[in-house]
Amino acid sequence: MAEVITMPRLSDTMEEGTVAKWLKKVGDKVEEGDILAEIETDKATMEFESFHNGTLLHIGIQEGDGAPVDSLLAIIGDEGEDFSALLNGGSAAPAKEEVAETKPVETAAPTSAPAAMPEGVVIVTMPRLSDTMEEGTVASWLKKVGDTVEEGDILAEIETDKATMEFESFFSGTLLYIGIKEGEGAPVDSLLAIIGPAGTNVDAVLNAQSGGGAASAPTTEPANTEAPVAEASSAAPVASASTDGQRILASPLAKKIASEKGINLANVKGSGDNGRIVKKDVENYQPSQTAAPAAEKAVESAPVAPVALPVGEESIEEVKNSTMRKVIAKRLGESKFSAPHYYLTIEVDMDNAKASRSQINNLPDTKVSFNDMVLKACAMALKKHPQVNTSWNGDSTLYKHHVHMGVAVAVDDGLVVPVIKFADQLTLSQLGTAVKDLAGRARTKKIKPDEMEGSTFTVSNLGMFGILEFTSIINQPNSAILSVGAIVDKPVVKDGQIVVGSTMKITLACDHRTVDGATGAQFLQTLRAYLENPVTMLA
Repeated sequence: MAEVITMPRLSDTMEEGTVAKWLKKVGDKVEEGDILAEIETDKATMEFESFHNGTLLHIGIQEGDGAPVDSLLAIIGDEGEDFSALLNGGSAAPAKEEVAETKPVETAAPTSAPAAMPEGVVIVTMPRLSDTMEEGTVASWLKKVGDTVEEGDILAEIETDKATMEFESFFSGTLLYIGIKEGEGAPVDSLLAIIGPAGTNVDAVLNAQSGGGAASAPTTEPANTEAPVAEASSAAPVASASTDGQRILASPLAKKIASEKGINLANVKGSGDNGRIVKKDVENYQPSQTAAPAAEKAVESAPVAPVALPVGEESIEEVKNSTMRKVIAKRLGESKFSAPHYYLTIEVDMDNAKASRSQINNLPDTKVSFNDMVLKACAMALKKHPQVNTSWNGDSTLYKHHVHMGVAVAVDDGLVVPVIKFADQLTLSQLGTAVKDLAGRARTKKIKPDEMEGSTFTVSNLGMFGILEFTSIINQPNSAILSVGAIVDKPVVKDGQIVVGSTMKITLACDHRTVDGATGAQFLQTLRAYLENPVTMLA
């Protein structure tokens, strides 16, 4: 039998949602737990999953379109089933009434009540206050049966699977019935409360909801609505006055509107329970209302100059992600969440490296960089510590007897990693030439795909940007990546004396599945020995 799916309330302040993307199309099979669509709320874009099995028969809201909460989102049923009767009036709620007698709560859309429902009565259901919420518990009721409820008033505090949130009313009237007591839990869309005109027969409402089979409800509560209303109205000023000097009580919707209008809630007088500020208080707020009493209390004090709040137009540009950006996100996400990373950092004395580089670059037709020296030192250290030159392969570990060095290069669209094959067999000048060639062609998008494959170890250098120290995400299927910082001059201790020295911090990120801490530390010791004594790399 067909089921009508309505636009869910995915956040406590959500009033309407936009379908960002459908992950199923009409005719597709749908299983319970399948993601139907990505829905954009006022806070985030969330995945919305199906709670029913069947075939997607109809889509009521197209991609990019928005609609209020409880609007008809989709219809799921048996393949070939006639669902035209569910589309009468264009509302999802009557369809729910016809096809799902076991879920009468879902027929409670305030805009389309059954014929037997008394006029002006609204059924309030347990809201979905988080994307994973399946049931909620009423922590406390802030209104009682018989109280007058205004739009924006906080009805109750509801505990979800993530937090306890305030749930405000979107309707005005009298609280006629409470369906879930304090401390009790119920699934999403269960009958939470009934709001309507004072004196309404609640039994008739419950019978209309359940088709004549409603559970028994107290009949004495609605009859005594006048006394509680009088008590609430007379107590309101006292509760409002008692909030002076305490935290500001305001509904989430009131806070949102105040933030958008730049209104300080401390200056707003609340008309809700215990002085709580609700929507209408913020909308009706006039600055002059608070200025006059302040002047009466402090006649001799100088007037407070109004705060000049910045004004402007919010502007957002949506740019589609390139294929490269999507691949980078996918690969790095897979690496970060599949490989257990840990990091080791050392500081290297670069005085001898600077002197050696200066001498090498004085040779004719020779030019090497500090990055070339790091690559050469890494290649030689990998030969001495083959455990670092490995890949995790599930039931086995792959030991690479060759050294293919990946070099992270920033390009306009993101990041690419050209690979220098057999780097341990190249001289410093040959490494420098290879890096310049590959990096240049990577930036002009002329590099070949096979020139970015097969790395066994990767080096990422941000020292030229002045970055002193950072960590990198391992480039799968490597077991480690080296992050190289800038060379800085600072006071160091040598032979018991404080002198000016040049140091560089390097950080090794390791996959703990293949490289233990001691192994990574020994690799860095060898790397330090090569960099602090570059002549050993030339021997």
